[in-house]
Amino acid sequence: MSIGQKNILGTGLISLLLIICLAISVQAQGKITTPAKKPLKVFISVDMEGIWGVVHGNQCSAESPEYQLARKWMVEDTNAVLSGLFEAGATEVVVNDSHGSMRNIIASELDPRASLISGSPKPLSMMEGIDSSFQACIFVGYHARAGSAPAILDHTISGAVIYSIKINGIEMPELGINGAIAGYHQVPVIMLTGDNETCRQAKEILGSDLLALPVKEAVGRFAARNFPREKVLADLKEGAKRALSSLEKFKPYQLKPPYQFEVNFHNSNQAESGLLVPGVKRMAPRTLSFSTQDYLEGFKLLRALISLASGS
Repeated sequence: MSIGQKNILGTGLISLLLIICLAISVQAQGKITTPAKKPLKVFISVDMEGIWGVVHGNQCSAESPEYQLARKWMVEDTNAVLSGLFEAGATEVVVNDSHGSMRNIIASELDPRASLISGSPKPLSMMEGIDSSFQACIFVGYHARAGSAPAILDHTISGAVIYSIKINGIEMPELGINGAIAGYHQVPVIMLTGDNETCRQAKEILGSDLLALPVKEAVGRFAARNFPREKVLADLKEGAKRALSSLEKFKPYQLKPPYQFEVNFHNSNQAESGLLVPGVKRMAPRTLSFSTQDYLEGFKLLRALISLASGS
C-alpha cells in the first residue's frame, strides 16, 4: 500500500469515527427522537333523546326507573364513537354531557382516554368546552326541532317554553344552533347520530358532507324501530373513524352577521319578561326578536330569554 493510499484510508477512518461520535453525542442529548404526534382534538356534545333505545321522556328523567338503563345506552353509544376516533388518530377528545341536568353520562364507564364535562349551568350549555384548538366536532344522541314528525321527543332547547327559534330566517334545531357555535370557532361538525328525521335535518342545515348516522327510525313521538344493537355500535365506531379520516372535506357551519334571532314561545306570558332586556323587541304576542354582531353574545341572550320565560 502506498503512502497516498494509507493517507486516504486514515482520513476515511477518522471521518467515520467522527460521524459515529457525533451521532452518539446527539442521541445522548436526546435530539434524535420520534417526531411529535400532531395534535388532533375532537369535541363531542352528547344529548339523550337521540340515543339508541330511547323513545320516551321517562327514559330521560332521573325520577324514572328506566333512566339508569338509558344512561348505560348513552355511555355505550359515546364509547363506540370514542373508539373509532382514537383508532383514527385522535390525540384528545372532550365529551360534554348535554342533556337536562347534564349529569347523565356514567363517568366511571366512559372511555378513560376521554375527558368529561359534566353538570350545569354552563356558559355555552351543550357546547361548553369548545374552542379553536379543536379540529372536529361530533353530535351524539341529538333530536329533531320542535314540530317535527315523525321524530322522537322533538323539541328545541326547552319543550315547555319554546315553540320555535329562527336565526337569520332559518328555523333551527339544537344541532343548527350548536353547529354555529362550533363554526364560530372554525370547527366543522363532521358527524351526528340520532333518529332518521334528525339526520335529515342535520344534512339539510349542516351540509350534505356531514356523516349523519341514524340509530333508530321514529314511527311517532314516543315510538321507534331501534336498529340491531351490535350493528349500531359497530356503525358508530366505523362512522367516527371514517369521518375523522376524511377531515379535510368538512367545512365549519357559519352564518353571516348581523345575527337576527326570533324566539317564539308557547304563550304570550312567556314573552313578557324578556321585554326587560335592552335590545329585545316584541314582534307578536308570543314572539321576541333581537339582533347582534357576535354569535356567542346572541346565543347567551337567547339562553337568558329562555330562562326568564321558564320562570313565568
